Amino acid sequence: MERKPIKTKIPEIVDYWFSRIDESDFSVDAAEAHERCWRCGCKRNLERCHIVLDSLGGRDEPANLVLLCARCHAENPNVTDPEIMWDWLKAYKVPFYDTLWSILGLKEYRFIYKRSFFEDLAALGISDPDERNREMREIKTIVYRQATVHFGQPYFNTATVAGLYRMQLKELARKLGKTLTQDDRSEAMSGKMPWWLET
Repeated sequence: MERKPIKTKIPEIVDYWFSRIDESDFSVDAAEAHERCWRCGCKRNLERCHIVLDSLGGRDEPANLVLLCARCHAENPNVTDPEIMWDWLKAYKVPFYDTLWSILGLKEYRFIYKRSFFEDLAALGISDPDERNREMREIKTIVYRQATVHFGQPYFNTATVAGLYRMQLKELARKLGKTLTQDDRSEAMSGKMPWWLET
């Protein structure tokens, strides 16, 4: 059976939800909800995304649709409980537009290196925000030329963003004549439970 195209229009979705939800819980406000993704807050072409999928009985109506960019649409929860969508959207709320992917890159960095980017930066002797911004702005231009997107993926994925953060630190360490330490101790060896097993 062929799926019918969604008939509900973007303004109908925005009008419906932004008269019912508290916009301070989300990455986007009502004034820009028709042009910015409700999860990441980036200005993108928006897709009408079912809260409960059509295949799971969801309807083509404003009450069952949100607006997401293609990347967030591919990652959204596909379940029958509509609260899960709202939990997910609220969990990714960011205070400033266009910052979610950098924040998720920092999270990935922490997962890979077992320390935060800012801990590693402080270990190099850079803790003043103004000094940090000055140093990193210059290095970022150099490092970003050393990365690209994967075929069919028109954006830096979180592993690439984390790698770019690490490369910036390595370049800064080189520039300062310092060594960026690598903590090779696994969480298991340190006696600490991996985060995904914590209770």
